[in-house]
Amino acid sequence: MAYAIGEPGWYRGIPSAPASGGGRVAPVRYTLAALVENHFGVLARVASLISGRGFNIESLAVGPAEDPALARMTIVLEGEPAQREQMVRQLGKLVDVLAVDALDDDSLVARELALCKVRCPPAARAAVLQIADVFRARVVDVGADSLTLEVTGTEDKISAMIGLLDSEQHGVAEVARTGRVALARGAAALAESPTEVR
Repeated sequence: MAYAIGEPGWYRGIPSAPASGGGRVAPVRYTLAALVENHFGVLARVASLISGRGFNIESLAVGPAEDPALARMTIVLEGEPAQREQMVRQLGKLVDVLAVDALDDDSLVARELALCKVRCPPAARAAVLQIADVFRARVVDVGADSLTLEVTGTEDKISAMIGLLDSEQHGVAEVARTGRVALARGAAALAESPTEVR
């Protein structure tokens, strides 16, 4: 099947499933949580599998799990619902992946951390600190003409704060964001569940 440039799937060569009425299904953003063995090469194998299937990883956060021999990955991708289920199955086939789950936005708790360096002379600091206070950001470094803020929250909250800070009186010099980390709501834990799509 041939695609015109700009059509969904053209850059991946992945056909889009038809929607009702014969149109294409719009891609959705989704979160995968994976529990993997914590050793050399696992991250590369997971990233290789995902990119080999034509997906762009929007964010990937990895860190030790409750057991130091394991690591937890939170992966944010964009795709169609059928592709999400396929990716869960494909990741579940990797030897180093012990459990993988697709989390819906309404069934997860997600946060991101960002460090944001703002250019601001001493005269403009009050305005920057006022914006930081609204978003519950903390000042973690002060320079002669800059402030570095730390903020935790949803991606939308962090983007909104960065947008307000990037103005004519002061500008954002640098931003470092962790990407989404997420857990399923409720008592169920990933380590206790089989590889599945919720």
